[in-house]
Amino acid sequence: MITEFLITSGEQPKRLDLFLVNRERDISRSALQRLIELGRIRVNDQMVKASHKIKPGDRITMDVPKPEPLSIKGEAIPLEVMFEDDSLLMLNKPPGIVVHPAPGNWTGTLVNALLHHFQTSGGTISTIGGKERPGLVHRLDKETSGVMVITKTDAAHRALAAQFKLHTITRVYEALIWGVPKKGRGLIELAIGRDIKDRKKFSPRTTSPKESATEYAVERRYGKMAAHVLLYPRTGRTHQLRVHLTSLGHPILGDHTYGGRKVCTVGDVEIPRVMLHARTLGFTHPATGTVEDFTRPMPGDMERVMYELEQLIISGEKKPRGPVTDMHVAEDAC
Repeated sequence: MITEFLITSGEQPKRLDLFLVNRERDISRSALQRLIELGRIRVNDQMVKASHKIKPGDRITMDVPKPEPLSIKGEAIPLEVMFEDDSLLMLNKPPGIVVHPAPGNWTGTLVNALLHHFQTSGGTISTIGGKERPGLVHRLDKETSGVMVITKTDAAHRALAAQFKLHTITRVYEALIWGVPKKGRGLIELAIGRDIKDRKKFSPRTTSPKESATEYAVERRYGKMAAHVLLYPRTGRTHQLRVHLTSLGHPILGDHTYGGRKVCTVGDVEIPRVMLHARTLGFTHPATGTVEDFTRPMPGDMERVMYELEQLIISGEKKPRGPVTDMHVAEDAC
């Protein structure tokens, strides 16, 4: 996998290996030094030493070999199946589970659960996504709950992937956000891509911006503390809803990556995770041609937070400290 960094004017001169170890948290400094020695990490297309001092304007490219697991095995992880036929499986993903295996998460993922499900039921699963992403045409972040579709055949996979690409899929999310937007409804249009300073984040400060748009509607206001909103993404960029709401000044409650530590509590209400739920997923069934629509209400942890916010209103409103506008808030654990 090739990754590129462009050193901006605000970056202070430092050793190449030190610069990278702060941005590649899954790779040790010694491993980065070996990659530099092998020429897999270059500065301005030139081989350099680990001690090379980077400066503004430098372009760093990394060609990191993709680690392969020995095998991905099915695991008896419970699944909430909403619907299943010969082409599709619809499920309600719980929060806290990673969708597909990746370095650091080769087990305990939704894919491990799916493999076990199909092994025990005798069903098939699409192979287009490869052994790490069988049946997956879309994904939800680890902490996001809600409706997902899994394809059981390659034909179903191709048909649904085309619908996602053409943005003909109906998607409705709901979120609890920090503070309250001035407008009850609106459209957020903001091109985003992988952040130039932190490759684990997405933002408008990127070398590869992709147009993205999200409609929102405020469903419930909790004084000036927080709001319950419905979200209608017109595009499907990574972290789109989280970045768009942060750009509006109202990050999702519990999203410490984009909102910082302040969004982890409201008054005395502790926020257990990113308060985002994929409520509805609608599409044309790839085999029957019928329009299908699957909806699941928000899970209990979000309902509990909403109840506690209601109690805060009753006991006396608590106002946030001010809007979040910086897309690069330090990532603090909640």
